[in-house]
Amino acid sequence: MTIGTRLCATSLAISLAAALALASPAARAQQAVDPELKALIPDAAVSDPEAWANARMPGEPAPQTELRPDSPLAQLPELTLPWPDTGLDLPKFVSLEPEPDLAPALATAVEALPPAPKGAKGAREAEHRTARYVIAYPGEAGNFPERAAFEARFRSLSALQTLPGKEQDAIGQIAVRAASDRELLERLLRNYGYYEGEVLQTVAGILPGEQAAGGGPAVRFDVTPGARFRFGAIDLGALPATGEDYPALRQSFAIETGDPLHAEAIVSEQGHLDTALGEAGYPFATLGEPSLLVDHRREAGDLTLPVTPGGKYRFGAITSSLPRYLSSRHLAEIARFKPGQTWKRSEIDDLRKAILATGLVSSVTVTPRETTPPAAGAPGVAEVDVAIAKAPQRTIAGAIGYDTGEGFRLEASWEHRNLFPPEGLLRLRGVAGTNEQLAGITFRRNNFRGRDRVLTVDLYADNANLTAYAARKVAFATTYERLTTLLFQKPWTWSLGLEAEASEEREGAQNGVQGPRKRYVTAALPLRAAFDHSDDLLDPHRGWRASLRVSPELAMDNGSHVYAKLQLDASAYQPLGGVVLAGRVRLGAMPGSSIDNIAPSRRFYAGGGGSIRGFGYQLVSPRQPANDPQGIITGGRSLYEFSLEARVKTGLFGGAFSVVPFLDAGGADASALPHFADVRYGAGIGVRYQTGFGPIRVDIGTPLGRRPGESRIGVYVALGQAF
Repeated sequence: MTIGTRLCATSLAISLAAALALASPAARAQQAVDPELKALIPDAAVSDPEAWANARMPGEPAPQTELRPDSPLAQLPELTLPWPDTGLDLPKFVSLEPEPDLAPALATAVEALPPAPKGAKGAREAEHRTARYVIAYPGEAGNFPERAAFEARFRSLSALQTLPGKEQDAIGQIAVRAASDRELLERLLRNYGYYEGEVLQTVAGILPGEQAAGGGPAVRFDVTPGARFRFGAIDLGALPATGEDYPALRQSFAIETGDPLHAEAIVSEQGHLDTALGEAGYPFATLGEPSLLVDHRREAGDLTLPVTPGGKYRFGAITSSLPRYLSSRHLAEIARFKPGQTWKRSEIDDLRKAILATGLVSSVTVTPRETTPPAAGAPGVAEVDVAIAKAPQRTIAGAIGYDTGEGFRLEASWEHRNLFPPEGLLRLRGVAGTNEQLAGITFRRNNFRGRDRVLTVDLYADNANLTAYAARKVAFATTYERLTTLLFQKPWTWSLGLEAEASEEREGAQNGVQGPRKRYVTAALPLRAAFDHSDDLLDPHRGWRASLRVSPELAMDNGSHVYAKLQLDASAYQPLGGVVLAGRVRLGAMPGSSIDNIAPSRRFYAGGGGSIRGFGYQLVSPRQPANDPQGIITGGRSLYEFSLEARVKTGLFGGAFSVVPFLDAGGADASALPHFADVRYGAGIGVRYQTGFGPIRVDIGTPLGRRPGESRIGVYVALGQAF
């Protein structure tokens, strides 16, 4: 005690003396105002600190040069308590009862221990285990209703789940990611309304001697959700000012006091309310940021969503920013709404998509503009301003190809899509090939007197030398039709047409010997109606389609001959797991006149990629002489085709690649109605690659019961499914 006390005093004296000696004038001035501190320092310590420190106290023995452990201790006059010579008899500790508030914490701490071996007593009642982590729920904690969604969401966002395989044993990486995932679990608990939930994190395999089951570090999260909070008071700002629209608008925001609190429900219902306001005639409505005040005492959250309806309006006129390019009148024909109708945001979105679908604009903005404010309970009027930017209007296209049966083919075209505004297209096209030469001019006006209604006028001259027939013709055709598009797939479509052509034609050659040509003059009035109940225009998976084409025709050749050309098409699609079964039937009939009075180019033929795969284009047909596989192809007055295929998803390339086995059957008869006298079959397999604009199709087929002169293999490449 004496040595220890002296050393402390010595150190203090030396330190203070050194500090005073080296102090600045300001510090010396401070010395004058600290008389109590100065009184504690002996004068000898100030004048000669080192000598004062080495001086001995009266009665203190001389210091030993070597400290020996068996040296006797000097008497300590300050110590009056006798030194015990025997063992101490200490009283026994009394166990205390645990505090009530600490019991849950102690239980949680016990649950945070490493999991018990499988099958051991006390194993966890609920767990979610992956290769990277384990989520455990103490006691009954795993019975909360949102557990499955909670675990799925965590798995998709987990930092541990995305840890590269080569870093599975990187303890530092796992520790950092585990801490991040613990915070994620806490946020997810709050997202589902568990604001008092607790998450304990345990990482095994970090301390020396610890090792997880898989050989590397493993992470365990013990989750105690606690009580789920509920929605308390709900404040929707000025929404009640909408008057008679308020009940429906309030119903669109499907959150009520007492509902389980769910953060995502707030975002979802905010979107529903915003949509309902836009559909109910409130184009200027605004919704602020929602706020949630959580009260832990009530286990409830009070929701405030600032809503400013901004008044109710009706549609006014449409104004185009480029009236000479796309006039306001034309845009009004495209729109599905009329002035005076209640404002609907969906109609505005529809108009914007329709303008983009014209292909004449690169961008379009549709905004409301108030012209008459609401007054005395009557809605106001908001006109529609359409700001558009022009897109390139001219296109030059070309294609070159070769086919073993048809030879070389070169196609070229030029078009101006708005040469005759609005949407008046002019196209010039030509074909130069081994077996076909064509020159034509086409005029087309889109959205003509109605949405997706197209007027087309086509004039062309064509010289074709096909295997089935040869024809030189000059033709005029016009159609007025309602189309279905990728943006607006419609259930009902129709078309009306008028055709007139003059031609010199002959039937197919026999053994290279060509017959004489015959002159035909034909007028037709083709009509078509179709219904589409499928789920996709280019790649249907479910539903059905049907169409009927009726074409009364007049043929003039040494007299007048009237007949009708009828064709029925139907297809159906049914998903079965990862397979889509698809079937098709086509029936055709041509009553009213003999086949000699009908131009060969207007007769029925079967075979090809869109017909009976495995056969050449139009090569399944009646022949002359009958039943002679080398006879002249005459075509038929009736047609029948059947197809069945299975579109099987493979999972390759992200699920974009499919394999399609198929079986086709059919034929053509010389009779006016099908007799199914000579049914031909083709089978094969195809592949499909799904793109953003539809599937690319490649089919390879072969004839079943191949006859002399028929190819062994047929290959067909196209965009979209076969049917």
